[in-house]
Formats: sequence, C-alpha cells, structure tokens
Amino acid sequence: MAATAQTVDTTKRLEALRRLMSSPEFNIQAIVIPSEDQRNEYIAACDGRRAFISGFDGSAGCAVVTPDNAYLFTDGRYFLQAEKQLDANWSLMKQGLPDVPIWQDFLYKNVAKNSRIGVDPTLVTAADADAIQKSLKPCESELVSLSRNLVDLIWTERPPRPARTVFPLDVEYSGESHAEKIDRLRSYLKKGDHHAMIVSMLDEVAWLFNLRGSDIRYNPVFFAYAIVTTDKTVLFVNPAQIDDTVRAHLGEEVDIRSYDSFFLYLKELGAEVGISRKSKVLIGDKTSLAVVEAIGADHVVVARSPVADFKSIKNATEIEGFRQCHIRDGAALVRYFAWLQDQLDNGAQLDECQVADQLERFRSELDLFRGLSFATISATGPNGAIVHYKPEPADCAVVQKDQIYLCDSGGQYTDGTTDVTRTLHFGTPTPEERRAFTRVLQGHIAIDMAVFPSGTTGYVIDAFARRALWEDGLDYRHGTGHGIGHFLNVHEGPQGIGVRIGAVPVFLLAYNNTPLKPGMILSNEPGYYEDGKFGIRIESVMIVREAHTPNRFGDKDYFKFETLTMVCPSPQATRTCHLIVAICTTAVSHTE
Repeated sequence: MAATAQTVDTTKRLEALRRLMSSPEFNIQAIVIPSEDQRNEYIAACDGRRAFISGFDGSAGCAVVTPDNAYLFTDGRYFLQAEKQLDANWSLMKQGLPDVPIWQDFLYKNVAKNSRIGVDPTLVTAADADAIQKSLKPCESELVSLSRNLVDLIWTERPPRPARTVFPLDVEYSGESHAEKIDRLRSYLKKGDHHAMIVSMLDEVAWLFNLRGSDIRYNPVFFAYAIVTTDKTVLFVNPAQIDDTVRAHLGEEVDIRSYDSFFLYLKELGAEVGISRKSKVLIGDKTSLAVVEAIGADHVVVARSPVADFKSIKNATEIEGFRQCHIRDGAALVRYFAWLQDQLDNGAQLDECQVADQLERFRSELDLFRGLSFATISATGPNGAIVHYKPEPADCAVVQKDQIYLCDSGGQYTDGTTDVTRTLHFGTPTPEERRAFTRVLQGHIAIDMAVFPSGTTGYVIDAFARRALWEDGLDYRHGTGHGIGHFLNVHEGPQGIGVRIGAVPVFLLAYNNTPLKPGMILSNEPGYYEDGKFGIRIESVMIVREAHTPNRFGDKDYFKFETLTMVCPSPQATRTCHLIVAICTTAVSHTE
C-alpha cells in the first residue's frame, strides 16, 4: 500500500518544545496543539502547527505533549494515515474506540496532578476552555493561556501568512446583498438585546459580506474578523488584500480596519460595554478563548452563531446555482470516467496522481470554475481503505484495472460547490467486493428516499444509511453527511448526518442539535473500508425540501431530499452518459 506521506523524525522538534515548556517563562507540564485555527476546518500552511510537531498532516487531530510522552488524537478517518506518518515518539489515540478518551477528557484523567496545561488561546474555543478548566479542578490542575505559541518559536521555516486578493460575489450569485444580511443579523441582535456580535469564522465573514478570497487552499475565504453592533459594522482585514472594487462593494456603512487591530478594538469594546453597562456581546460557540479574554468574560454571551444558521439555509438563487454547477460538474466527471476506462482498456499505465490531474483539467474547462473544493482522493485498491487518502507523485500507486478505484472529488464554482464520490471497478470484482458495494449502495438509496417530520436531526437519519451494512456486520468510521457551503467551504455546519454528539471539530456542531430544514444542502456518503484491500464510498449532494405526504400526523410538515449530483454510477454507464452529454452540449450550442 502506498503511504500518504513520509514519516517525519520529530525527536529534535519535541526536544526543543519541551525545553520551552520547562523554561521559567512558561513553566507548563503539558501543552495542547490542535489542528484547526478555530476559524476554519482547513488551514493555511502557516497554521499547520500540529502537522509540524507530529508529522501527521490529516485535517483532523490534536496533539498533547508532556515532558515524557506525546499523544496524537484523531478519528477513524485517519487511523491508517496516522499509523504511517507518526514516528516512534508518538502514541496514536484512536478516538471512537473503546476506552480511548477524547483529548479534552484525557487531560484530567492522565496528566499529572498540579499540572499547568498550556494552550494558545487563539486556537481553543472559549466553550472548550471553560469545560476543560472545570474538569481539571479535582486534580488541582489548570489551563494556562500562553502569551506566545511555543510551536511557532521552534518552527524556524514557518511559511508566511497568506494575503491574497479579496473579491466581491455579485448578488446575481448570492441572491441577497450584504446589506440585507447585516440587517438580518442586526434585527437578531436587537431581538435578543445584544449590543454586538463578533463574527470570527472565516466562512461566516465571507458569507456575511458577499466576499470571497483564496488565503486557504480549496476554501474561498480570507483572513478577517467582523463586529456588527446595532448601529455599526466593522470589517478587520489586511488592507493590502482589498482594492477599490471591494471598497465600493462594501459601501460607506462598513468601516474597514486593519486585521492586526482586532484584539485592541475588542478590549476597547469590552471597556465600553463594562462602563456603560450596555447589553452583552454575542459570540458564537466556536469563538476562541482569546476573544473572550480580550472583551472580558463578564461582558459576553456564548451561543450558537446566528450567521451559521442563516448561511445553512440556501435561498432560491443559491439553490439554482447548486443545480446548475452540478450539471456541469457531472459532465466533467462522466467524461473523466469514460476516458479512464478507455485508457485502462488500451493498457495505459497511469498512476493515481496522473488521473486526478486529468479530472482537474476536465473541470477547468467548465464555465464559472474557480478551482477544486478539496484535494482529490484518487485511490486504487488498498489505498481506498484510507478514508482521506491523498496521493503523492513520489509514491502513489498505478491504477489497476482489476482493483476497485475510489474517486472523491469536487469543484468550486461561482454559483456553487460540488463534492462527489464514485467507486468503480474496471474489471471483474470479487463476490466480497460486490456484496460490500451493494450494502453501501442500499444505504445511499435509503437516505435518498427518506421522508421525515420537521424537527428530525441528522443524528436520527444516520442509521438509515448503516442498516444494510449492519446486517452483514459491517460499518464505517465517519459521518454519513456534512453540510456544504455555497461557493464556500465544502464542509459546513451546523447541519449534517451522523452520530456526532460532543467533542466535535470546530467547523461542526453536534448533529443531534440541528433539525434538518428546507434549503439545507448536505452530502449523502455511506461507505465501507477493508484495511489492506479496498475502500467503497458513494457520495452525492442533496437538498432538503418539503415532501407532500397524504397525512400530516401531529400537524407537522414532512421533508425529503432532492439529489443534485448528476454522475453515472458505473463505468458501463459512463459511455452512454458521455455520449448524451456530448449530444446535449452540441444541441445547446446550436440553439444559442
């Protein structure tokens, strides 16, 4: 099996980190190094601290380092990858398995009594910090906010923070002006008697102001914060990233300040609220501890972000954009699968990276294409069992006609975002492979056909996808579906389908807390993975819409899903689909 990356020797890095931990300036007995920057699931290279210190570069995970040990916590999507990338300095903590605690619980259960546990307050949520602080009291330990990030101090070749150009998203694609969105938020604040709201999640800032960027690969976001009060709107962004077009788009009602001035402004805001005894400042429950410390804990209210909820319900323009971009994206994918079948039939030797590059070329020819929505998972045979496998040119495998091929890919378009997985076999699959694929397909269809009453959450629906697999004693270690942004992050909360309850990644809330509502966009992606043999996943994007049922028990509305993805499910069908796409494209061009 090809490795997803080379193992990194972390001995010297850990030695340098531990010297800082024991120094008089910091004097900590443990340090927590999360993967996220608490404002976006995916991160810029300069924020890859957990990957630097551990060598594991999966998108989800948390490192805990003590004077004698180093622990890497991650979930089932990354067990195989982490086992390959971590060196002997690290212990892999497989979250979700029996007797394996989440990292938050590990701190009070395993770290020595009377310990000072260091965190960068910009990288841990205020809600997490409060819960951890309370859990540490019985062992007389405490969480300590560090004035400087210790990993940064030893990372001598740390990449600079990106500062790429920001651009407006026209209302033709957003369906609602930024002024209308801000008015909606302002009305929410007045209704709840809040003085202001801090908007810190990068996709929320981008959505609220109808702006997009490219500071983080695959994510059309930019580094920024925003503060909306009942009478003022302030956007904190690097001035070098915006031009007169953006300033004209925002208008005079948006006060633009330097990104670096944000925390100083927060302190002034906290003082203003404290002196005047105004109503408190609302912050989302994924906001960092640093924000709370700057304003003052007595001056904030922590709650679910209304911007996240607004953003999760797509308007008519956004929904139509999703439909249109999926038609174009589907055409590129069936063209790709037909091309790949022909290449393999003719004896071509192509590796996983080469074929993924060809898929990107097909997508790049489409109207409104802006780039990929994530790194393409192009996996043949046993590599498909690594849920978030990323092929590397130096050591990726050659696609084999007699092995299962799993392709999980997506595109960013001005009118929407796509995410689709298809699992194909270009030869003759084994009975074991056929049965596993059938069970996954049955789960996919069960979600597609589901009808459910209002108030139902993705936590409840998750079992629909697993029932057929469970009948064979099979299962998978990832969620069944995630929310998807509109020309935004391919993973979006709070909506989703899965058994996620607590200790979730910052980009998602617990799925049992979020009822599914019309206008929400989600993925449908059950799977099965046989370590060392193959991986199977079938993923489509769908929208929640009203269902017309003969009855309305409990006087409730009933909902169902409409599938947006248009990709033929088998290599045999791709030939027909490819021909149909070519004919339709020709007909449309003649009509125009």
